Amino acid sequence: MNIALITGSAGLIGSQAVEFFSQKFDLIIGIDNNYRAYFFGENASVEWNRQRIERETPNYKHYVADIRHYQDLEKIFLEYAQDIKLIVHTAAQPSHDWAAKEPITDFTVNANGTLNLLELTRLHCPKAVFIFTSTNKVYGDTPNYLPLVELENRWEIAESHAYYKNGIDELMSIDQTKHSLFGASKVAADILAQEYGKYFDMNVGVFRGGCLTGPKHSGTQLHGFLAYLMKCAITGDHYTIFGYKGKQVRDNIHSWDLVNMFWHFYQNPKQGEVYNAGGGRFANCSMQEAMTVCEKITGNKMNFSYAETNRIGDHIWWISDVSKFKQHYPDWNWQYDLETTLTEMFNEMKKRV
Repeated sequence: MNIALITGSAGLIGSQAVEFFSQKFDLIIGIDNNYRAYFFGENASVEWNRQRIERETPNYKHYVADIRHYQDLEKIFLEYAQDIKLIVHTAAQPSHDWAAKEPITDFTVNANGTLNLLELTRLHCPKAVFIFTSTNKVYGDTPNYLPLVELENRWEIAESHAYYKNGIDELMSIDQTKHSLFGASKVAADILAQEYGKYFDMNVGVFRGGCLTGPKHSGTQLHGFLAYLMKCAITGDHYTIFGYKGKQVRDNIHSWDLVNMFWHFYQNPKQGEVYNAGGGRFANCSMQEAMTVCEKITGNKMNFSYAETNRIGDHIWWISDVSKFKQHYPDWNWQYDLETTLTEMFNEMKKRV
């Protein structure tokens, strides 16, 4: 039997991984304790998604477990270890704003939880492929010191720095920068994952995501930029833009495109490799541009205001250069552009809001 174990299985990327890999593995083991509701309130609960997955995926088995608790995880690994071929670790505290409220909770979830999973993989199924969803926040605010020019609706990299024309690659330093506490906890997990791959020769891939998005996202103000924006566009709820004149740029990768990256890596894994994973030049937008697309799709005017103060450590301009991944896996490419993704979100969210 071939088994895939997925943490954060009721979240955006986790649930997409469940759907994707349920077609390729005999059994999917999901771990999710709906801690997103604790982080962001009941509106961010993923319980609806867990119920949907269990209803629609006959080869899925769900466990309510906390990744900080080693013994609880070990029981699951011991039951299935000999058949586990893939671990997709997406469970996390994902907000740099929230991390400042409870730094110990943030670190133990993001760093200690990742260490628990890596060590259990090493002990019980060391040949399995381990995929860790890291974040571009490991680079801290270093991207904000790139030379940027202000255009009508966005910030853009200066033409004098052609090196970054395709975005930011994996060679950018993660040192001597303000990460936010969330970014720091993810750096710890990121480096641990790399080290387990390189030191123990384990098949570990680290994917540093930009804005991860898709129709199954339970977006909130503190996490889930596009999902929360579309939700506000549909409902008329107030949306606040924080700083940078609303011209801050994010690339956005659809959850299916990201999980398809995981699939390509699984088929030809490497040991401790790191990849930036985002929409790149294919799918990116400023806050202003995203609002315009949401208004076009919904037919509603956004109810928003502008706050001059930006979030601490927030990026002004982020576009992922995915050239390294495409060089290693040339058969992979994006399938979902920005408007397609937002339209899919709109159609899905109308059923829930």
